[in-house]
Amino acid sequence: MIGLIAFYLFATVTIASAIAVIFARNPVHSVLWLILAFFNAAGLMLIAGAEFIALLLIIVYVGAVAVLFLFVVMMLDVDFAALRSGFTRNLPFGLLIALVLLAEIIIAVSAWRAGPALSGAGPREAAQPNIEALGQALYTRFLYPFEIAGLILLVAMIGAIVLTHRSRSDRRPQSASRQIGRRPEDAVELANPPVGEGMKL
Repeated sequence: MIGLIAFYLFATVTIASAIAVIFARNPVHSVLWLILAFFNAAGLMLIAGAEFIALLLIIVYVGAVAVLFLFVVMMLDVDFAALRSGFTRNLPFGLLIALVLLAEIIIAVSAWRAGPALSGAGPREAAQPNIEALGQALYTRFLYPFEIAGLILLVAMIGAIVLTHRSRSDRRPQSASRQIGRRPEDAVELANPPVGEGMKL
């Protein structure tokens, strides 16, 4: 009974926050509603027994993607009135996409009993937790592909750092040693100009 209540609670809040993401006028509020939707979707994944996907939703999407969206929206001066100006021009195409998605949802809901895994029976009890089974598969059978993917990501990160910190002729680089070694008497000049005369540069 408590599982059914938790499911309907998480599902209702997820749908409501997803609708609020679309209809919120402030883009910062939209990102905050998106974070709430991710949290409740993670709760639904926990109820379904997919603990790893729930952790991914919290760590990756809430902790990185949604926070990055929030910082980008807060830092950029985006003219949202200009973005909404083409709403009526793109409305027919948007309605066509919405109808296609609605048809897909209707087909999926009507065919949810098609396969043996979706026959209405409860899922079988797993011999071990999902995260433990994933860890065993990842670090035994798929160890070499996992390490190769890590090396590829490391090379991409080093390449991004090298491209960012390359020397450019159109800017003046910062010299920390010159700034630290500068004496106060070289940086500040005390002047006592006579009355009626200004500062001479």
